[in-house]
Amino acid sequence: MTLRTIYGSTSTTRGQNDSSVAEFILLGFSAFPELQGCVFGVFLVIYLVTLIGNALIIIIIFLDQSLHIPMYLFLQNLSMVEMSFSAAITPEMLVVLTTEKATISFEGCFAQMYFILLFGGTECFLLGAMAYDRFAAICHPLSYPVIMNQRVFMKLVIFSMISGIMVASVQTTWVFSFPYCGHREINHLFCETPPVLELACADTFLFEVYAFTGTILIVMVPFLLILLSYTRILFAILKMPSSTGRQKAFSTCASHLTSVTLFYGTASITYLQPKSRYSPDTKKLMSLAYTLLTPLLNPLIYSLRNKEMKRAVVKLWRRKVALHTA
Repeated sequence: MTLRTIYGSTSTTRGQNDSSVAEFILLGFSAFPELQGCVFGVFLVIYLVTLIGNALIIIIIFLDQSLHIPMYLFLQNLSMVEMSFSAAITPEMLVVLTTEKATISFEGCFAQMYFILLFGGTECFLLGAMAYDRFAAICHPLSYPVIMNQRVFMKLVIFSMISGIMVASVQTTWVFSFPYCGHREINHLFCETPPVLELACADTFLFEVYAFTGTILIVMVPFLLILLSYTRILFAILKMPSSTGRQKAFSTCASHLTSVTLFYGTASITYLQPKSRYSPDTKKLMSLAYTLLTPLLNPLIYSLRNKEMKRAVVKLWRRKVALHTA
């Protein structure tokens, strides 16, 4: 039994017969065929750098025992989520850019939307947990080992994953329970909720209320907690006696907040208005900001500005050179 059979509808809505859509067509940037080759090259490079960069972070933290503390273990989990998030989106996006009429099956579209929501929801809560970890470390350094012990770390990671699974399960199942009649062209690069929902030939008002409420809880609440954590961190930084230390801390916080704002800002704009009046091209660009750029930038920003991560990279490189010269 297929997903189409399970979620399909045999009712007539808006005067159209449900044609039991078996596949969708992803239009991508088909309106600009002259740009598709160039865009494909850029996206491919970003995807490869994303995979390599995140994989290196995972390996470095795994191999260096001194990095087996919550701060870096959170970063390792973030890198794994970012790699999975990219893998759920970018390969299909590259196919769309190389095909005049890219099709995706009903089941394939369901699966892609599910994993986008799963890893996107997990990342929302994981970034919030990372901000809380930094707040505890900087504002309460003496009690930090108690506040952020191994048990608390595991609970926060598991909570983030379960939240992502719940969001993905409820939202994807609901979206694909609507009847899809006749028109099957998704004016997007992948199966994201808002553009797919536009094809539904049924009243989606209740879902839009849910989507608005869910976005507030899943995206905006963690984002506000992150802002609150960094506000407290900045006040703690201002009390530092060293101007060099203050400048370095401000720089690091600014980098983190820039990356976080890019992810939460564009994601909230996209999901707060499932049927917004933004043009299709604007929606695509906003989606690319959090689906393509943040998996590339987030772990790199968190790691490249970190002294311990740089030290671990140098140590592993020297170990490798020593093995080759021995």
